[in-house]
Amino acid sequence: MEDNKHIIISLGGSLIVPNEIDTKFVQSFVEMIKTYIAKGFKFAIITGGGKICRKYNDALKEIVDPTNEELDWLGISLTRANSEFVRIAFGEYAYESVVRDPDDMPDTIKPVIMSAGWKPGNSSDLAAIHAARSLGALKIINLSNIDYAYDKDPKKYPDAVKIEKSNWADFRKILPEEWNPGLNAPFDPVAAREAEELGLEVVIMNGKNLANIEKYLNGEAFEGTVIK
Repeated sequence: MEDNKHIIISLGGSLIVPNEIDTKFVQSFVEMIKTYIAKGFKFAIITGGGKICRKYNDALKEIVDPTNEELDWLGISLTRANSEFVRIAFGEYAYESVVRDPDDMPDTIKPVIMSAGWKPGNSSDLAAIHAARSLGALKIINLSNIDYAYDKDPKKYPDAVKIEKSNWADFRKILPEEWNPGLNAPFDPVAAREAEELGLEVVIMNGKNLANIEKYLNGEAFEGTVIK
């Protein structure tokens, strides 16, 4: 069953652990989500690994020559650690454990389900898409440290243009063809293909701006990229 009040959040790992664990952000995020639970919303939150995954990947490459699958499993373990941290922070609001398979989301009265990395060859973005399909959710909020997605990397190209609204066919043109561990792109290209097939709405916005996230949940004007 499709559900407009069941929201999937892909929570970037760099919001949770930019350098050290950002307890202030996690606490504020949890309290904000609780206010929408009181309004009848339910959430599945998929945590990523972020910069810490790339740090671990780079460190491992200094020691051995790991395979992509080995790098994936390393990243998956870090995303799950992030998810467990946030799950415990939600207390009684969260389902009892971090869900490992987004295709098998639990039938629970708990308003928050936590999940994370899934299996090699798949990103947390793709896990969010599969969670949406499993739960019948229509919308995914992708939270990272950027205000908008751009047509190219704004850190490298001063003429990069922010994208406020796009359809999946156009948005996929700015993404690489395939996903790989540690990819630094606004959205996983494999996940983008599946989101298009499912007709999902994905919003990319800055997770640090909680007031802006509230505007989106309230149906008000907000800053961010909408792809549908």
